[in-house]
Amino acid sequence: MSNSTQTPREEQVNLRIVDHLDKQSLPEPVQEMLTLASTPDEEDILLLSVLTGASACVPNLYFRYGPTAKRYYANLQLFVMAAPASGKGIAGQVQNMVKVVDEQHSLFIPGDSTYPAWFNALYEQNGCGYMHESEGSVITDIWGASVMNYNTALRKVAEHEQISRNRVLTGKMVIECPKLSMLLTGTFNQYRTLVPNVENGYFSRLLTLFVQGTNPFSKKYVTSLSAQSVIPEKVGNRLLELYETLHQDEEKEWTLTQEQKDMLGEHLETEYKTLIMMLGQNFHSAVVRMAIQIERIAMILSALRGNLEVCNDEDFLTALMIGNKLLQHMAMAFRLIEGDAQRAIPDIKPLDQRRILFKQLKNEYDRKTLLQEAKAQGIAVRTADRWNADWIETGQVTKQSHNTFRKVA
Repeated sequence: MSNSTQTPREEQVNLRIVDHLDKQSLPEPVQEMLTLASTPDEEDILLLSVLTGASACVPNLYFRYGPTAKRYYANLQLFVMAAPASGKGIAGQVQNMVKVVDEQHSLFIPGDSTYPAWFNALYEQNGCGYMHESEGSVITDIWGASVMNYNTALRKVAEHEQISRNRVLTGKMVIECPKLSMLLTGTFNQYRTLVPNVENGYFSRLLTLFVQGTNPFSKKYVTSLSAQSVIPEKVGNRLLELYETLHQDEEKEWTLTQEQKDMLGEHLETEYKTLIMMLGQNFHSAVVRMAIQIERIAMILSALRGNLEVCNDEDFLTALMIGNKLLQHMAMAFRLIEGDAQRAIPDIKPLDQRRILFKQLKNEYDRKTLLQEAKAQGIAVRTADRWNADWIETGQVTKQSHNTFRKVA
């Protein structure tokens, strides 16, 4: 098996995430953090890292999922897998962002801990917190023989399931509903220590961002040194306001609309067949659990706008696109674990791009806006124009004037 993180025939699939989004549609705090990036890889790393860090700052907000209507909270667990000197250090800006909240409300849980010390720290913070480790060697060097204890605990934490310890000196310690967000960056070998095989239950619960890598000398330094410190602090203060708003209230339920839930189910059912056919049944749980991750991402995006009740279509479609691409990243990690990195990974298409494009357009739009939205989704100009002509022909849209259109209510 290869120890590198080489990409299987990169031309087969575009793993970029931010490239497929309209950055202007992201919540303002996310947009501001993305200005710190100097390469496309750093944009992707920052996007997922910001969402993960922010997920620790959204207490008492939950959604219900599944036939038992189980409560799920915002907390994400992310591993950024990349070769050395590939730009993953930019994730440290998120640590600076969360630090602002941590100074007022203890959040940080050190990853550089033995398992008993880690458990005690989480217990003392009522099961809530944020763990950020930029050196993957912590996993291999510090966690050492306790790595499987971490693996089991983090798997339960991802589901907010009870974790406990019972020792002669300390007695029984129980964390009923852990809510831990975690961001780790490291190489494939370090990832493999935590996720030893594809049958391991943690594989499907740990989001994986596979960084393809760009020429390190092609960076464009787009922000000043002062911005490198000012922006994380500014966004951190916004998160502090959000944290304190939610922290002082009782738990609050947030939800997708029924139409959004239906669309999410249809999308994952469609992709399930493609992914299982190409990757096998061992990838089953990754697809199923991605529904929860997409809802978490949508809830975080909503909360960053101050929308704490019902998801809007813009944030839902953004979360759906992010989850769509993350499935490809997890497929890449799946291939690497299997030692089969040279086989193609699935090129997953968003559910009914025509429908998504139509929903993203305002009631009145012009051709320029249509093509901008289409470009953000990777839709060709000719295709967008053809779909627009179809909408006019079927009565969904009326032409107001030259290159100006209106949706029919």
